Amino acid sequence: MSFSSKLKHYLIGDPLNPFNPNILRHVSLVALLAWVGLGADGLSSSCYGPEEAFVALGTHQHLALYIALATAVTVFIISLGYNQVIELFPSGGGGYKVATELLGSYVGLISGAALIVDYILTIAVSVASGTDQFFSLLPKSFLHYKLFAEAMILVMLMIINLRGMKESIKLLMPIFLGFVVIHFALIVYGIAIHSKGLVGIIPDTIHETKTLAATIGWLPLLVILLHAYSLGSGTYTGLEAVSNNVNTLSEPRVRTGKWTMFYMAVSLSFTAAGIMLLYLLWNTIPVPGRTLNAIVFHSILGDSSFGKSLLFMVLALETGLLLVAANTGFLAGPRVLANMAVDSWVPNRFRHLSTRLVIQNGLIVFGISALVILLWSHGRVSLLVILYSINVFITFSLSLLGLSVYWAKHRSKASPRWRARLAFSLFAFLITSSILCVTLSTKFESGGWFTVMITCAVVGLCLLIKKHYISINKKLAELDAQLKQPIIEKPIAPVIPDPQQPTAVIFVGKSCGVGMHTLLCVLRVFPRYFKNFIFVSVGIVDVESFTAETTLEKMQREVSETLEYFVDYCQQYGMAAESYSAFGTDTVEKLTQLAEEIGEKYPNCIFFASKLIFEHDNWITRILHNETPTTLQRYLHLQGKELMILPMKI
Repeated sequence: MSFSSKLKHYLIGDPLNPFNPNILRHVSLVALLAWVGLGADGLSSSCYGPEEAFVALGTHQHLALYIALATAVTVFIISLGYNQVIELFPSGGGGYKVATELLGSYVGLISGAALIVDYILTIAVSVASGTDQFFSLLPKSFLHYKLFAEAMILVMLMIINLRGMKESIKLLMPIFLGFVVIHFALIVYGIAIHSKGLVGIIPDTIHETKTLAATIGWLPLLVILLHAYSLGSGTYTGLEAVSNNVNTLSEPRVRTGKWTMFYMAVSLSFTAAGIMLLYLLWNTIPVPGRTLNAIVFHSILGDSSFGKSLLFMVLALETGLLLVAANTGFLAGPRVLANMAVDSWVPNRFRHLSTRLVIQNGLIVFGISALVILLWSHGRVSLLVILYSINVFITFSLSLLGLSVYWAKHRSKASPRWRARLAFSLFAFLITSSILCVTLSTKFESGGWFTVMITCAVVGLCLLIKKHYISINKKLAELDAQLKQPIIEKPIAPVIPDPQQPTAVIFVGKSCGVGMHTLLCVLRVFPRYFKNFIFVSVGIVDVESFTAETTLEKMQREVSETLEYFVDYCQQYGMAAESYSAFGTDTVEKLTQLAEEIGEKYPNCIFFASKLIFEHDNWITRILHNETPTTLQRYLHLQGKELMILPMKI
């Protein structure tokens, strides 16, 4: 084993067999693990979301009570909306699937592009914010190393996730649970010892609100509330992650997904609203260089050595949770990219799984993209938060609009509660779309334009990719129709290949037309030379097929039927033929293994494959198409085997 192979094995771990009947149970998540892995993004926003809203109120801090209540209610409204998404789309896909299926493919593209940008920013802002929290505990001389530390943390998270979703969650679970336990305890304790202030907070708030309204008017008062409410919109990010990853949950998936959403809603609403209530009760005043959480928890814990030690632990857990939240981007982002690859919006390679059954290509792209944004922004959280909190509300709004359209169209077929569900979906859509509009208008000039520009660029790139794939698939379909020959009848006594005779080994893919092109070229270039024809194909376990046992069986059946067609075609003309197949996550690896097996049985063999040739061949077409023949040729040449690549112009 080479050094690179040993290093990869050490970092990532042993390969997993996708056909193991217990493998889905091994990689799927129960509600608790899903809450940890997919809920950390939302819960971590309580470290900065309530602070953004509270600071935006300025001297009108009594209005924080309304923001706290509105935050808790909004969390549950969005969560209940996504419960409907889980019911209607138990195979996963979340906001992208909802918009695609219910509002059209182009609306789905906008939702998917917004999610891609949002998850990249989730990783970047969480790593930057978590590192800021940690470095605030160190001497200022260490700040020169902060950006380097952020890059190293990001790479470490990427490597952890390459081992698998479940493995990364189990490693980070103690941080998540420690945050939940300590913050819940501090919120309850901080409110309890201020119980007298809590009793009078409602009448005092109402009185001060009336006084303020009489001074400036109700409309300006509403503007202040909406402005602060929208600036705290980062609190709701992450709630969509469960619906995007329903197919990774344990059976029954819908029930597991709903329990996960419940855990997320309760923990986030309690923590975010509770922290904002603490700000109000403890008269928290912003201090430069310190977060409001650090200030209020310091007030609660005091200046004793025990209090200082506990405060250090609280801030360390907030730092850790922000890093766990970054992990949510690595868990959910590649899944969105894979679903879009199934629909040909992005390169097909993003639907492929690694030997550990994770979406490796997507993980790497998200990691590199987040690293670029971190370096570009120099890890400034204030800038990243502005970019971060816009796109998720695009997906929220489109998902809830899609649900509204669904209940309106299916009112005769739906449950008797369709009216209530339609009204709820419309109400939730109005809330999220209002937040989106206010956030865009208030943050557009201060950096929101950059998020919009990036998202539009992603949409434009996806449109070009889709156009390319549609053109290629249309030409391949025409080729299949032209070259696929009918099987007149299966021979009663098939011709058995003679291993000592010259043998043509033909690699076959999904397209029968491409395989037939290869066979006919071999017959034309080497007339009557080859006596045996061996057809080889590999079924790839990707995101689409690795969802249930039935889809894996369908993939295996399609591969077998394709190979059977070519064998029968040769046999009906008296040519000896047989087939070999394999299934896995790595096409080249499986084809190489089959080539070794065939080479031992048929020593006088030559391998053949067709490669699509484009008039304008460049690095873009090489990314969009997997270049399997070229890679396979290199591997076989290293083994001393001959592989001829037959050009096929498209």
